[in-house]
Amino acid sequence: MRNIILEADSEITEEWRWMGSPVWEKDGIICVGNIFKNKVQIVFREGAALPDPDKIFNAGFGGKQWRTIDIFEGDKIKEIALKNLVREAILYNQAKTKK
Repeated sequence: MRNIILEADSEITEEWRWMGSPVWEKDGIICVGNIFKNKVQIVFREGAALPDPDKIFNAGFGGKQWRTIDIFEGDKIKEIALKNLVREAILYNQAKTKK
């Protein structure tokens, strides 16, 4: 997952925060990784505002802002869809900073 996210844009930075969670940023937070006993969860801070034509979001629909991708052992990763979603999050961040 890390490599896919980092490959989406060469200027993405990765930091470890909040008790060991990876946080990927460019012009603001793009997404956060959470590791659980039975899954890895990628949380997009502004996920509700992002287009998701590939239907990669599969969790976190209850809130008004966050959307998540839950990945369980054996799941196939839609690499192109994830990279596109990361790029959409960057565009969203950039649009917010221009206001």
